This record gives sequence, C-alpha cells and structure tokens, in this order.
Amino acid sequence: MTTAAHRTTFDSLNPRTGDVVATYPVHTADDVALAVARAREAADWWVEIGFEGRKEQLNRWKGVITRRINQLAQIVHDETGKPHGDALLEAVLGIDHLAWAASHARKVLGTRRVSPGLIMANQAATLRYHPLGVVGVIGPWNYPVFTPMGSIAYALAAGNAVVFKPSEYTPGVGAWLASTFEEAVGRPVLQVVTGLGPTGAALCTSGVNKVAFTGSTATGKRVMAACAETLTPVVIEAGGKDAFIVDADADLDAAADAAAWGSFANAGQTCVGVERIYVHKDVYDPFLEKLVAKALSLTANDSDDAQIGPITMPSQLGIIKRHIDDAIARGGRAVVGGPDAVGERWVQPTVLVDVPEDSVAVTEETFGPTVTVARVDSMDDAVEKANATRYALAATVFSKRHGVEIADRVRSGMAAVNGIITFAGVPTLPFGGVGESGFGRIHGPDGLREFTYAKSITRQRMKPLLALTTFARTKTAESQLTQLMTLLHGRGGTIDPK
Repeated sequence: MTTAAHRTTFDSLNPRTGDVVATYPVHTADDVALAVARAREAADWWVEIGFEGRKEQLNRWKGVITRRINQLAQIVHDETGKPHGDALLEAVLGIDHLAWAASHARKVLGTRRVSPGLIMANQAATLRYHPLGVVGVIGPWNYPVFTPMGSIAYALAAGNAVVFKPSEYTPGVGAWLASTFEEAVGRPVLQVVTGLGPTGAALCTSGVNKVAFTGSTATGKRVMAACAETLTPVVIEAGGKDAFIVDADADLDAAADAAAWGSFANAGQTCVGVERIYVHKDVYDPFLEKLVAKALSLTANDSDDAQIGPITMPSQLGIIKRHIDDAIARGGRAVVGGPDAVGERWVQPTVLVDVPEDSVAVTEETFGPTVTVARVDSMDDAVEKANATRYALAATVFSKRHGVEIADRVRSGMAAVNGIITFAGVPTLPFGGVGESGFGRIHGPDGLREFTYAKSITRQRMKPLLALTTFARTKTAESQLTQLMTLLHGRGGTIDPK
C-alpha cells in the first residue's frame, strides 16, 4: 500500500506473476457515507420508474456487459488467476441471473390480492413488496462476478440502490461493473467503494438498509456483529465443507468427472465445491481409480492451456498445507499429490484417503484443490457422515435410483443429483446455506424478496357481519363468533380425558 498526495491506495496483484494489475483508492468511512448518500438520492428515481423502467435500464446494462464479456473475463483472469474460460463461464452465469431478475421482478414482487378468509370477508387484502432503500454488498474474490451479482442484480431489480465493496483481491472487477452500469444508466444507483477490511466495516455501519455478504464464516460473524449495532439486517453466504456421495448404482465415469471438477476447478476455491467424498464400499475401488486418473491428468501451472490456476489469496497456502499434513499425520494417505503439492503460488490436485473424520482436512474448510475420499457401508452411513459438520451449504449425490431421496436427507441449502453445482446455474432456484454456512437467500423469487419488506394492506369493502374490533361489541356477536369458530374448526381430533 502506498500513500499518494491526498489518498491512500492499494495494488491489485496478478496471483500468477505477482505483478501489479492496477492501483485503487482505499475509501474511508467518509467516502462510504457519501456513496450511500448519493445512492439514497438515486434510489428515489429508481423506485419511481417502476418495474418496467428498471427492467429497461437493467437490460441496457446487460447488453453492455454481454458485448464486452471478453473484457470482463480478462479482468477476472488477471485478478484471480483462474483460466480465461472459467472466467468467461462465470460472467455468462452472472449475465443470466441479471436477465432473470430484471424480467421476473414484477411477477414476484408486484401487488397482488390475497384471500381475507371467512371471518374477515368484508376486507379486501393486498400484499406488496417494497424495496429496502440502499443495499450494501460485500463481495468475495473467488467468483467476483457471479457471486456478488446474485445480490446486486436482485437488489437492483427489487428497486434498491446498491453500494458494492468488492474484495481487495478483485477491485478491478467491481470497478468495471460500476463503470459499465454508469455508462448504461447514467445514475449512481450502483456505486463501488474499494479498500480493505475497514472499508467493508464502514459499509456495515453506514446506514444502509441491508448488507449482503459473501466470504468466510469468521468474517461473516464480524459483519453480523457490526450490523447488529444498528439492527441492520444481513444475508450471509459463508463457508462450506460440501459432501459428494456416490451410491452403489452410480454412473462411475460421470461421478468421477464431476467429483474432479467440483474438487479441483478454480483451484478448489469454491464455497460450493467438493471437499469430502463418501463412496459405497461396493464401488469404492473403481471410483477411486477413475478419480485418481482424472486428478493425474490435471496440472496447475502458468501455461495458457492450464485448467487450474494459482491460489489467489497467498495466506490460503498455509491452510491447505496444514490440512494435508494433518491428514497424513493422522494415518491418511495421499494417492495423488500430498505435502509437496503445495508450492509458492500453485497447488497440485491432491486426493487423500483413509483420513480420520475428525481430521481438520475433513472438519474445516480447506479452499484448495484437495479432497478426501472415504469408504462407507451404506447410504445411511454416507448421509450421517455428510451431516456431521457445522457447515451446510451444498451437496452432490450420484445415484441412478435414489439420488433425490439421498440428497433430501443431507442437511444443506442446495444439492445436485447426477451433476455438479448445477443449482447455481438455475436462476429460479434460491442459493444459500444453513448453520455456519450462513442464512438468507439470493437468486430466484426468494432472492428478490430478500431485498424487500412485505407490506400488508386491508381495505374495508363493506360493514362486517360481526362487529368485533369495537367497544360496542355485543354479547350476541361474541356468541355468534363462538358458533362460527365451532362450525369452522371444531371437528378436529378430541383428547382422551384419561
């Protein structure tokens, strides 16, 4: 970090080379407050133009992003180190979610009439969803387009203004998104603030109406604590230790291919990636053989055709090494990779077997291209082990006959059956976890409603048959009410007096 004449700055570094990609300002608490104030003024216009107006504006922004998608992918590649193709795929998913949110906001959030029920039949009842105002989004570095767009796009479509604080490892992606939005819309409805931890903390206490955070569980707890001071609501998408279950009847070729992608893609830096695999004993050996072959075919390096990039955050290298070392010290074996797989920037795919279930390689989030593989006697055993974690973000099941049944038993916010991370690409499905993986939802109708508050309105259409909410209420009305309730609800089961 360097000090300029009037402002402190920091550098965005290319994790492949260590070279400076660009330099960005460290926005102070005052800067954040000004951004939120500008956003609040812009939010008034954003609400006034309504669903169709916002749809038009967001589609204009979508067009700009799509026409320049390779430019965006290049920035993602430069700042995260991930292969250009993976960066392109991430941008595509972000665009698809933006399109869905813009086109479905009216249907999900528009005013609708609801039944008032028999007792309140004289009332017309309506439900509306109002935007919160200004939403603060704190984004991660591992998927710097797709993940924050799941909050940004849905918050904007719901009628909110957004102040976005990207990760200090990927500030250029956030700046690019804000710049293209300004070009397309011309109003500060979406703004970006860059900086380190204190900038994010300032956003939490800036008076925004909600904070959407994606990152580690530990940081998520600090965000919650900061927001609690002002009762600012939060949606938290935190860490994961996701399980991959292989049943005896699974397509083993497809399962091994999916397990390799889920474990090693993006150098394992995926919150919904695969970190633990549980395989039925009848197919354990052939599955492991296929997975090992897949892992051995992959190499993390700096070549143009490499399918695995570097570890974006240098401090993660020590965690990955510690997890591998602990697994081996506890009796585990590395059938691919191992301690020597961890280099200065790159980590080679590592497959660990015979690892005790209380090893940190099984219990803690590794966030690297490593995976443990364990043999189980039954799917009951697999589900029990999959659920023996404080995390509960996502899961994967490969089974020809019982996949959905098994997936439903795993405690997680999302699950994919005979596919890998497929739920993330379906805009209509909510995305989020439970337990220490967070709470609240982005994506889909739930994601739109996450950035609103429900407003219930009743309007009297005619005088009530029974005047109950008045001091002039009569004994006759109370008797009639009792008779009506008995007629409507008195036929339930009776309790044996014995």
